Amino acid sequence: MKGGTSSPRTLVHLTWREKRIEQRIHFGRIAEAQHIDRHRCVVGFDPGAIFAFVRWAANDYGTVVSRIDILRAVASGESYQTVPLVNPGGEILLRIHGWPKVEAVLNAVDRVEALGIDPADVAPDHWRHIHNRLIVNEPFGTYTRQQHRAWLMRREISAPQGDRP
Repeated sequence: MKGGTSSPRTLVHLTWREKRIEQRIHFGRIAEAQHIDRHRCVVGFDPGAIFAFVRWAANDYGTVVSRIDILRAVASGESYQTVPLVNPGGEILLRIHGWPKVEAVLNAVDRVEALGIDPADVAPDHWRHIHNRLIVNEPFGTYTRQQHRAWLMRREISAPQGDRP
């Protein structure tokens, strides 16, 4: 795995320390992984990949951080937003903190999976919709198979000719 910003992939640095720190990928297609030691690894995502990055931390008194970011990995030269532990950064589709809202996102992911759809293939607008509704404490819509079919068709017709199957 290439280090630094020379990699064409978006790199995510993960740490796991039981009952203290949990940084993990909840969904997404990991293109490569490098295990540094038993507590740390770096994973890479190809440009365009959508993934969920969960961060949780606790101290002796309980949870201090509970957050989920759903990001789209960017290609070289694309603009991006910086996100801790993500190099160079990504297009933020959803960024939520606080356990009740994080739990709502995890439940939404579960509902997508119950439809037999990989959350990494969901329309980016759906994740933006959930983000926008949660930050104003409003309920959000459920992703449907019909929305997914429409997204797949839109993606296919908007892809450059050379990128079509």
